[in-house]
Amino acid sequence: MTALGTIEASELVARRPVGHSLEAAFYTGREFFDLDIAAIFAKHWIFVATEAELPEPGDYLTTTLGDYSIIVLRDDEENIRSFHNVCRHRGARILDQQRGSVGNIVCGYHKWTYGTDGALRHAPSQPPGFDPGCFGLKPVHARSVAGLVFVCLADEPPRDFADVSARIEPYLAPHRLREAKVAAQVDLVEQGNWKLVMENNRECYHCDGHPELLRTFFPTYGYTDANLPARLRPAHERYLRVDAELRAICDDSGLPYRLIEELDTRATGFRIQRDPLDLAGESFTADGKAACRRPLGDVPTPRLGHLSLHLQPNSWFHVVSDHAVTFSALPIAPDRTLLRTTWLVAPDAVEGVDYDLETLLKIWTATNEQDAHLVARAQQGIGSPAYEPGPYAPTEYQVEAFCNWYIGRLREHLR
Repeated sequence: MTALGTIEASELVARRPVGHSLEAAFYTGREFFDLDIAAIFAKHWIFVATEAELPEPGDYLTTTLGDYSIIVLRDDEENIRSFHNVCRHRGARILDQQRGSVGNIVCGYHKWTYGTDGALRHAPSQPPGFDPGCFGLKPVHARSVAGLVFVCLADEPPRDFADVSARIEPYLAPHRLREAKVAAQVDLVEQGNWKLVMENNRECYHCDGHPELLRTFFPTYGYTDANLPARLRPAHERYLRVDAELRAICDDSGLPYRLIEELDTRATGFRIQRDPLDLAGESFTADGKAACRRPLGDVPTPRLGHLSLHLQPNSWFHVVSDHAVTFSALPIAPDRTLLRTTWLVAPDAVEGVDYDLETLLKIWTATNEQDAHLVARAQQGIGSPAYEPGPYAPTEYQVEAFCNWYIGRLREHLR
């Protein structure tokens, strides 16, 4: 970003009105895209994968954050590690596949060879005195939280991540995600800025556009008794009844379920809660019944609603009694975002025997496609000279929290 660009960005950040959407430049400008990479994606913990995607030593995946390419792999000791995907010889990209398995990490240019611990093992034709210990792969901070893999590019990651991890792990632990397996993974490129993808996910003001999801998702999400429309009163009363039943089950089983919401008051903003589902209350299916016969982890009953987790800046998760769904939003360009959705099932679940893949994927595949259409419409509208920031409805308070967190992170970076 140029000096002039920095000044303009600082002015836009400083004048952002609380309770309103951001100005167009935040969603459309290359300057803000580059700033988002530097201030957000290069400084915070970013969800990039699940341990289930790296089941064996040597299994790896690569991911892109702006100009950064990162390797995430399971090393020979079965630990999760991450490195910059840059050879220490002359900087060539080492691994160019999205995923695979290696014994050693070999650069295809001059065959410099690294162990899965990142140490340089072999560098052909080097002079006497060459010290391979000085040329290991540059490490990236990596941490698994109950089977969810996060990386941080910063030299000093946000210190509060350990506290956040300790608070969310008890919610996730009963589902044993580290032992789960991948049933499916779908990449969808949305034609919108990454912030629009996240904002869209943080509200249900638009959820009448998700008929499949609303079969099991209560349509009262985000409402309170004070702003609940009369048409939603029957659904709300049904929600209160089912919620009381879920709380009793969790209390008897020692499962945490209470809402923790710290979205914009800390570096690693998060929200977690176990909430009931409608209909059979077991899973995201047309009738609410489990999509997989094998339970996901140590669950006392299929009727456990959904465990919902949201982490700033780029991820959200839904875990039900029979499967889990993870979502990661990764910026590609000012107007394009990769949404990666991964479905996890029990390790002994067999496709075609214990679950039907189409049934398992149907609800969230439809919802993602619907959201992609809405995000594209938002991006198109914001690109018009007629656009100006509009006010958020009370049910969009989590969108405001996301934007408030984002603006706070930019202020700190620009300072």
